[in-house]
Amino acid sequence: MLSVFIRRSPFLVLVMTQIKTFFRGYNPAIIWWVIVLILMCTPGKALPKLGSWTDLISLDKIIHLSIFGLMAYLFMRPFSYNDLTVQHKKNHFLKIAIALSIWGLTIEFIQHFFISGRSFDVYDFIADAVGCFAAYIYSKNYLLK
Repeated sequence: MLSVFIRRSPFLVLVMTQIKTFFRGYNPAIIWWVIVLILMCTPGKALPKLGSWTDLISLDKIIHLSIFGLMAYLFMRPFSYNDLTVQHKKNHFLKIAIALSIWGLTIEFIQHFFISGRSFDVYDFIADAVGCFAAYIYSKNYLLK
């Protein structure tokens, strides 16, 4: 019944089309965000054991940097295709980098308080933020040309 009403209303058809178009560009980012959320909330016992702690520390930080850098890029990329001015796009890129950095910090608190076998690691947060801002710099310099 609702779908018949929506099809008959030109305004609602336009709104639904715009919503579908908006989210279509963000599908890869949303899917990646869900995958990262699942990985970050996996209990410590379920994670694979890696080599010595020095290998783990450097590999762990590279993984955090890469995961959050890719996520930030995937959220920034659709903005490069819309009709905003270059300055507005840069502002959106910066907001995305800040928001995802804060989300990385939030994940660290979630791991500390709610996920067994996981703990808060400030260096993970720093790696997350570095990845987000690396994606910001890349997107600002290469997506807007």
